[in-house]
This record gives sequence, structure tokens and C-alpha cells, in this order.
Amino acid sequence: IGSRLLRLTLNLLPQLSSAAALPEDPRSLAQPGSTMRRPPCSVNLLPQSHSAIAPMAVQVLIPTPLQKFTNNEASVSLEATSVDGLLQALEVRFPGILGRLCDENGKLRRFLNVYVNSEDIRFLDNQATALAEGDEVSIVPAVAGG
Repeated sequence: IGSRLLRLTLNLLPQLSSAAALPEDPRSLAQPGSTMRRPPCSVNLLPQSHSAIAPMAVQVLIPTPLQKFTNNEASVSLEATSVDGLLQALEVRFPGILGRLCDENGKLRRFLNVYVNSEDIRFLDNQATALAEGDEVSIVPAVAGG
């Protein structure tokens, strides 16, 4: 429900942004005998660069060594528009996990591979790779040896 409300609000923002289109007292628009409802909140909850894109629900597959940070969940559903946004959403939901995934500059650690629908993000747009509704993101620790 939250994401639907956010999408609705984002769709209404262009209509609400024109101050000239709204009367100073919105109650003047009410018909006699009708009840006036509050207009939807027009606060933009997304970063400015993503204001036109609503977050999409994606499935994230968590490797066993990191499941101690996700309350032993092997798979989590989060909303994000990019891999970067997904990493931030993981940190919000599971504080401390970002330090295991990214270095001090915010870049994914070298020993981690991230796949979006089985495609390595290094061959896409790296952490800027866009996500769509229903995408599956796999975090896979690199394996070395012979």
C-alpha cells in the first residue's frame, strides 16, 4: 500500500506544483453539502535524481555467510530503482550489512559478484544498474582455489 500511495503522490506532483492553479482557500472549491477531503501530501520522499521513478519490488538472494546480518533470511524483498538504491535499502532494513558489501568509498567489494536476473552488473551499469519490478538480485561471494 505504501508504494502505491507514493506512486500516486508522485503522479499528482506535477498537478499540485502549480500554485496558481490552487485557490488560496481550497474550501472555496467544495460544493454545498459535500465534505472536503484533504489534498494528498506532496512531499517527495525519493532523492531528487529519482523523483520520476517509483521504487520497484525486487527479490534479493542473500549468501549464507551474510545471512547472520539478515536474521537468517536467505531471500528478502526490497524496493529500489537501482543496485545502489538496493544497497541502501539493505542497510536501512539490516543495519551493518553495507559495511560487509561495500568499501569506505561505497563501491562493492572486489570479492563480491552481483547479478541482476543472472546478468553480472559489471557488464551492465555496475552499481547504477536499473532495477525493475520482479527483478532478482543475487549477491555471490567470489570463490578462489583450484
